[in-house]
Amino acid sequence: MALGREDEFIDVWKNRDSHLDSVPGFKTFHLLQGKSDEEHTPFVSHSVWESRESFSAWTDSESFRKAHADAKMSMGVCLGPPQFEGFESVV
Repeated sequence: MALGREDEFIDVWKNRDSHLDSVPGFKTFHLLQGKSDEEHTPFVSHSVWESRESFSAWTDSESFRKAHADAKMSMGVCLGPPQFEGFESVV
């Protein structure tokens, strides 16, 4: 995230309709903010799902498209497109 634009980014995420509450397999969602450096502030969108299949089904759903259409950012807030990293609980 561009330095100085963090509050704008957080505001968009807090006030959009994520459409997640009605999605099968969804458990919880958090937006995490990392420590800023001289170039940017990292954010992580962290969601927990019952299974990988539930998550995959959501990414192909109308709920996913609606949630992300509601997350429009002003020019210059994001420094690039989001980068997906998926993890599975092993313990």
